[in-house]
Amino acid sequence: MVEPRSGDLYGRMPAGPAGDLEPVFLRLGEGIAGSAAMLRDVVYAPDVSRDARYVATRAGTRSELAVPLMVNDEVIAVLDCQADQADFFDAAAIEQVRLFSQPAALALQNAQRYSREQRRRAQVEAVNAAARETTSVFELEQLLDRLCEVILENFSADQVSVVMYDDGYLTVAHYRGKLTSRLSPGERLPESVGLCARALANAAPVLDNRVRSNEGYVPGFEETHSEVCLPLISFSEPLGVLVLDSAQADAFDPEEIHAMQAAADVCATAIQNARHFERARNLANVDGLTGIYNRRYFEQRILEELERSVRYKGSMALLMIDIDHFKKLNDEFGHLLGDEVLRQVSSIFEQHLRKLDVVCRYGGEEFAILVPETPGNRAMGVAEKLRRMIEGWNFPGVPRPVTISVGVAEFPTDGRSRDELMKAADDALYQAKQQGRNRVVAAHRTASDLQPA
Repeated sequence: MVEPRSGDLYGRMPAGPAGDLEPVFLRLGEGIAGSAAMLRDVVYAPDVSRDARYVATRAGTRSELAVPLMVNDEVIAVLDCQADQADFFDAAAIEQVRLFSQPAALALQNAQRYSREQRRRAQVEAVNAAARETTSVFELEQLLDRLCEVILENFSADQVSVVMYDDGYLTVAHYRGKLTSRLSPGERLPESVGLCARALANAAPVLDNRVRSNEGYVPGFEETHSEVCLPLISFSEPLGVLVLDSAQADAFDPEEIHAMQAAADVCATAIQNARHFERARNLANVDGLTGIYNRRYFEQRILEELERSVRYKGSMALLMIDIDHFKKLNDEFGHLLGDEVLRQVSSIFEQHLRKLDVVCRYGGEEFAILVPETPGNRAMGVAEKLRRMIEGWNFPGVPRPVTISVGVAEFPTDGRSRDELMKAADDALYQAKQQGRNRVVAAHRTASDLQPA
C-alpha cells in the first residue's frame, strides 16, 4: 500500500507459503516495489542478485515483479510478486499481471473508501455515545478525562490533551496517553505561538504530520511527530483546543479532520455545560454581598471536614465570629456603610487565612470559619491574629475601631458531631461577648458534655 501523504510503501498483505512472507516498509523509489511506485510503471528484476535496486524482503527470492496499481494516474498500491527461480516471469505472465492491475486497483480503492466510511461511522457513533454519556457528567475534571479516553479509543492518536482558553491565555487542563509530557496540568502555553494558538485564532483545525521540520512548533510531548489541533468553540465562544499527538510521522489522515472536528464540537458543548453547572453551583454557595461562601456551603463542608478528620484521625477547629455592636454601627452610619464593613471584614479573613481554610458568612454579622488539620491551641492563635487585624484596620467612614468576638471549638475535644462542635463554638462566642467583647475564648467541654462516639 502507498501512503498518500508521503508516497512511501508502508506494508503489504502477504500471500504465499505460511510464514514465508512478512509485511515490509519501503521508501518511495526504494527496492523493486518502490521503484515501480516512483516510475508508475512495471518493474521486473529477472535476477535480483544483479539488480542494484533490489532490497531483500524475503529469503530465497531470485526474481521479482512489481506492478503499480493506479487509479486516475495515482499509485495507490503496488502488486509485488516474488519467485524462487531466476527469470520466473515471462512476457505473457507480466502482461497478465498488468491487465489484472487495473480492476484490482479499482477494487482496492473501493475497499479503501468503504473502510474509511466504516471507520468514520464508528467514530461518529462513538462520539455521539460519548455525548450522551457526558450529558450527566458535570464535574469538569471527570468530564475531561472521559472525553480524552473516548478520543484515544477512536482516533489514531497516542496522546490527547485539552488546552483551555481563559483571560487571553492557553492553559493545559488535562491530558491522557502514553507520551512523555513536557508540560504539567495548569501550565500556560507560550502566547500567540504554536499550533494551538493558530487553531484558536483561525477557528479552524491545524494539522502538521511532520512537526519536527516546523520551526514554529512548540512541543508538548517528547515523542510527537504528528499533531492535530482542533478548536473548541461553543456558540462563538472560544473555550480552548483539543490536541491529538502521535509518535508517528504522517499519522493523521486529512480526510478524517471533519470527523475529528465533529468530536471536538461535542467536547466543546460538554465542557461548556460543565462550566455553566459549575458556575451555577458556585453562585448557589456564595454570599451575594461579601463574595465568600454562605451558610448553605458551610453546612455541607463541615460534615465533609468532620468525616475527613475521623477517617484520618486528625483534628479540626471551628471559629464562630461576630462583629461587635454591628446593629449600633448600622444605626449610626447607615446600612450602606454597614454592608461595606461586612465586605471588608470578609476580605481580611480570606487574605489572612490558608487556602484550605473555609470562610463563610453564617448570617447577618456572624461568620463561621473551618480550620482543617489544626488543633485548638493553634486555632486560638489564628483567631487572635484575625481579631488584631480587624481591631487595627482603618475602615473608611467609621470613626472608631471595629472589633470582633470569637469562639473557638476543637474536634474531637469539644465535639464529636456537627451539633456538638457548633454548640461548643457558640457557647464560647457567648462567653466572649459576656466578658466584654473584642476577645477570643476557647470552648471548655468535658467528657460528660459529649455524646458517646
